[in-house]
Amino acid sequence: MGCIMGFFDRFRRSRVEKRSAMSGFTAELMAARESYISGRRGIAELTATAQSCVSLWENAFSLADVEPANVMDRATMAMIARSLALRGEAVFYISEGDLIPCADWDLKTKWGEPIAYRLSISEAGGGETLTALAGEVLHVRIGLDPSVPWAGQAPLRRAHLTASMLNAVESALAETFENAPIGSQVVPMPEMPDTDMSKVGAQFRAQRGRVVLRESVQVSAAGGPAPATDWRPVSLSPDLQRSMSTETLAAGRDAICAAFGVLPALFASNAQGPLVREAQRHLAQWTLSPIAALLAEEATEKLGVSVTVDVMRPLQAFDAGSRSRAMLAVVQALAMAKQGDIAPADIAKALDLVDWE
Repeated sequence: MGCIMGFFDRFRRSRVEKRSAMSGFTAELMAARESYISGRRGIAELTATAQSCVSLWENAFSLADVEPANVMDRATMAMIARSLALRGEAVFYISEGDLIPCADWDLKTKWGEPIAYRLSISEAGGGETLTALAGEVLHVRIGLDPSVPWAGQAPLRRAHLTASMLNAVESALAETFENAPIGSQVVPMPEMPDTDMSKVGAQFRAQRGRVVLRESVQVSAAGGPAPATDWRPVSLSPDLQRSMSTETLAAGRDAICAAFGVLPALFASNAQGPLVREAQRHLAQWTLSPIAALLAEEATEKLGVSVTVDVMRPLQAFDAGSRSRAMLAVVQALAMAKQGDIAPADIAKALDLVDWE
């Protein structure tokens, strides 16, 4: 009986499943895929400037008015905006009226138009891959290139030089503040043996902002022995003003904001209310509204219902005072036209001339 139980114990021990420690090729592949999903370039996508612009896109789309309301919820709209901002395209699988986000995809085209997709869908316990026709996939793209009309381009990819410059300047500043002896000083001191100087120098390691070196006053670089020389300390902090790094960093940030359709003056420290409202209107009207129109057109074609996406009204991205005055003028004009017995067709034609529906 004991031999039989021992056999079963060995059998159970041999069935213990061993899992990978997440090292090697699998970990490298997952890291590469993670950087691809977070952004195409991996250089400036995670800077504060880019993330601020991405947040503006994300929040604006999450507030947008979508008709019918049950087509896309606010979380889906936010994911679409973030994917468009970082990757230039967003892909969702249409399953029983629901939109399922796709982490990765591959496609086949004909005459430059996608006809079939191989989609990768993320799951908590592991991903899933499936094949779908173009009619089953919601694919929104911005920044199309005639050579690859089936793939979108993110704003940072179109601003390749600016993104690289911003990354280089920020990396240089980070290394400067990490390695440079900022706040350190050279202070004259009486002559002493080399052994004592070595001990003193070893004590000043990692003492940022303190005295890191002492100079003899008997043979001084200032000229003349003590007490003729001045014992004032000399700073070792690098002069960043002459390198124009501050101006270069500001110019790079402004260019990144402009690439996302955000007026750089919006982030100015002295920005006033009218400027903020104009920047908000500029972003909603010239950047987000065209993207919303592309999304509505794609959703109308793939979902089989007429879809509209409006980002202007919920963001209040219009001049309320001018709009109220224009409405008052139109109402007065209609009242005068009614009193003058003008035909409705003539009134409609006049409204069409000023782009009033």
